[in-house]
Amino acid sequence: MIEIRDLTKKYPTPEGGITALSGIDLTIGDGEIFGIIGLSGAGKSTLVRCMNLLERPTSGQVLVDGRDLTAMSRKELLRTRRKIGMIFQSFNLLSQRTALGNVLFPLEIAGTPRKEAVAKAGELLETVGLSDRAGAYPSQLSGGQKQRVAIARALATDPSYLLCDEATSALDPTTTSQILELLAGINRERGVTIVVITHEMKVIEQICGRVAIIDRSRIAEVGKVSEVFSDPKSEMGRELVLPSLRPQASGMTKCAVRITFDGRSSFEPVISNMILECRCTVNILYADTRDIGGSAYGQMLLQLPDDAAAVSRIHSYLDSRGIQYADEDL
Repeated sequence: MIEIRDLTKKYPTPEGGITALSGIDLTIGDGEIFGIIGLSGAGKSTLVRCMNLLERPTSGQVLVDGRDLTAMSRKELLRTRRKIGMIFQSFNLLSQRTALGNVLFPLEIAGTPRKEAVAKAGELLETVGLSDRAGAYPSQLSGGQKQRVAIARALATDPSYLLCDEATSALDPTTTSQILELLAGINRERGVTIVVITHEMKVIEQICGRVAIIDRSRIAEVGKVSEVFSDPKSEMGRELVLPSLRPQASGMTKCAVRITFDGRSSFEPVISNMILECRCTVNILYADTRDIGGSAYGQMLLQLPDDAAAVSRIHSYLDSRGIQYADEDL
């Protein structure tokens, strides 16, 4: 378990200093895939680097398995860091080493016997699907392949935790999805707790169970991904999840209703049934829903007809079905 208690990080400047993190409290449970999302400059990368003390907090505590990293000696900290792997957006591979050589590097530093280290590095390359590229140098690998090597290297010391700092930001959507599937498999098969730092909600949706939203150096919201996605509570959460309003259609009012799907069956034709029962049409301005285990989560924004009676019927229908909604003015 990773516990962060009242953590603050300030950088000194001639003007008096910049506060990158302020009063952060966060708990990440064993075996989780936990997401941290925020806009550029919000402090998310600083936060993940504080988790293994690559950045030392100005104040506060970082506890890993109950032990405070900020109170450890250098020797104790180095030993503990072996249990905290990290992968980066820029891969950080050694250009003069092959894929196998890059995975071997942390094993060599740990003093693992050569024969044992080579065997383990080969197994890890097989785990990430690159056993046939063991002799290739980084310049001969694609972005996705480089990140797979970086993941294999991070797993070399058998970490309990894997910190991913914008690990898919430099990759195309297809490769991103493949890397996220790989991370999810590592979590299932090895029980590694994974922390994903990103500015992309789609990354969070694909593999994370819980998410923290960071905004201007503070935690704005923490919760299950399905709950935050369907009904964000914070201003930043709404900015990340909800759409901006679209132009209205002819014959429609300037009023809209935002429907929240928070776990209804994905197979229930909610909108079609509403249109048939209420005997009116609506204009779908925006829809972003996800099927998670056969249940629908997400938002849909409907522009309402220029007919007060029809609008009343729509409200009654939604109320009678227990569907969450909120009226909005376009």
